[in-house]
Amino acid sequence: MADIKYYDVILKPVVTEKSMNGQAEKKYTFLVNPESNKSQIAEAVEKMFEGTKVKKVNTLNIQGKKRRRGMVVGRTAKKKKAIVTLTEDSKDIEIFTGL
Repeated sequence: MADIKYYDVILKPVVTEKSMNGQAEKKYTFLVNPESNKSQIAEAVEKMFEGTKVKKVNTLNIQGKKRRRGMVVGRTAKKKKAIVTLTEDSKDIEIFTGL
């Protein structure tokens, strides 16, 4: 496995109705690098967003969807989603405020 830096772990935030409702419980959802693990995700969140402390990380692997083009069947790229729970005394992540 290649050495992944903390700024390569988090790809983008997931902005859906379900993920926005989780902010009341200090749960934030991100799309992450499929090769990253939970400790790398926790480290990346704490380094990228000042004043945050990660309590736990839940990850989900999302397989690619089947797509057809004529008789050829292929798959889209697989993804990995991480739900990061922050501690009670932690600051909120500012990219989600105002959405």
